[in-house]
Amino acid sequence: MWYFRTPEIVFGEDALSHLDELEGQRAFIVTDPTLASLGFVEVIQKHLRAAGMESAVFAEVEPDPSLQTVRRGAQTMREFGPDWIIGLGGGSSMDAAKAMWFLYENPEADPAGINPFDKLGLRRKARLIAIPTTSGTGAETTWYLVLTDLESRRKLALLNPEIMPDIAIVDPSLVINLPPQITADTGMDALTHAVEAYISTWHNDFSDGLSLKAIQLIFEYLPRAYADGGDAEAREKMHNAATIAGMAFGNSVTGLAHAMGHTMGAVWHIPHGRAVGLALPYVLEFTRAEAGERLAEIVCFLGMEPEPAGRAAYVLAHRIRELMRRIGQPVTLPELGISADDFESALAELTEKTELDASALTNARMATTAEIERLYRYAFAGKEVDF
Repeated sequence: MWYFRTPEIVFGEDALSHLDELEGQRAFIVTDPTLASLGFVEVIQKHLRAAGMESAVFAEVEPDPSLQTVRRGAQTMREFGPDWIIGLGGGSSMDAAKAMWFLYENPEADPAGINPFDKLGLRRKARLIAIPTTSGTGAETTWYLVLTDLESRRKLALLNPEIMPDIAIVDPSLVINLPPQITADTGMDALTHAVEAYISTWHNDFSDGLSLKAIQLIFEYLPRAYADGGDAEAREKMHNAATIAGMAFGNSVTGLAHAMGHTMGAVWHIPHGRAVGLALPYVLEFTRAEAGERLAEIVCFLGMEPEPAGRAAYVLAHRIRELMRRIGQPVTLPELGISADDFESALAELTEKTELDASALTNARMATTAEIERLYRYAFAGKEVDF
């Protein structure tokens, strides 16, 4: 038995006007300094005023939000006492909002202890709205969050069904003219979500269709959104694709590319989408036997010539690398600026933390310690995986 979970999703032109209809007294907005300085918070507050609500803002979320930031934000939240919490931004702001919400409802708890099995007791004080301002993380639809433990230099992948937002507002006006680099990074995050959701050991009939549609949309519209930030159609389609991919992996989880991406991000502070996107083709080649038939289905769905299961991984990996080059994404670790010395000094830590990451457990092919190390070496050398 399994459950398919999703928030209420409000999408399309003028989706933000849904905030005008909220019923409540106070809303607490969690975001980052850049979005606050660009006026995004004021747009949200205008809608909240139309609903007759007071609002307060915590605009201190950093990339890869830390446990320390979450605890500080939760204290501010408790002082304000909201009945709605709004995570506004990319995955970092939405994940921080989820964790602060948990601490707001459970002041004595440790956010690092969030797990799928405990009852968290949420929604006694507030409910959560997620409003993405990038097209990639899918955090607006999932019951996952990722926090960084600064002391151990480790990313904590935490999950619990209660942590899923109540409402996701997917308004394309928030991503018009998003810079090309952020477009590329977040687009590769969405693609990795969709592909890994389709081949994970937890894939299912309900998530499969979402995965395939997201993959199709991303291959068609990501290059356009990257080339022209004002392409309204491409922006809307990519924004939808990211949320669709979020629903897919939120109900079937990801795999080894995410385990590697989490680790690279924690060790080298690489943007998450860039890291998982780089890892994805290598992981597909590594998983060629176990996921070959499903990868062949993706190849066909993209309108390419049918491939035998044994070749599909290489064909799809090649197609993904072509897409990455079109949008200026690195396909090897040296292209990320990682030197040979930096790589060798970090390799043992990379291998250990990847093996411990929960995402590795649902990969179609389980990787041994030695195989994880080899995958990193192949990613450094830019070699096609042959083991």
